[in-house]
Amino acid sequence: MTSQPPARRTVLRGAALAGAAGLGVAACDGGAGGSKVPPTPTAPVDLGAPGDVPVGGTKLYREDRVVVTRLAKGEYKAFGAVCTHAGCVVSSVEDERIRCSCHGSEFDAKTGKVLAGPAVAPLPSVPVRTEGGRLIVGPEA
Repeated sequence: MTSQPPARRTVLRGAALAGAAGLGVAACDGGAGGSKVPPTPTAPVDLGAPGDVPVGGTKLYREDRVVVTRLAKGEYKAFGAVCTHAGCVVSSVEDERIRCSCHGSEFDAKTGKVLAGPAVAPLPSVPVRTEGGRLIVGPEA
């Protein structure tokens, strides 16, 4: 019994799938180019005016990799915006849900807890404070 080489279509389909898988991995590295970037700030980060986060609302600071929720006037909670499943930076916040478009994980905007997997670990808390009329996240200097 002789084996035949794979059909051209089979080879092309495999190449296309491999390329798409590679794009998925690139999308999930958080744009870090393969380098290991900490999931939360390691130094203070100035996010701007505290009023940019409305009372009862949540704002994603994608480039700074943090999400800030304003629970009440002067009361904030912040979480790392790197999904705990595969390291993608989360993509959006809607209806008090922080969403990761890489694999569909969702997190509670008030607690960081997982609402939908595949992630199983909550988003890590990040210290947040107002200082000199600015919203600051990360450890104290």
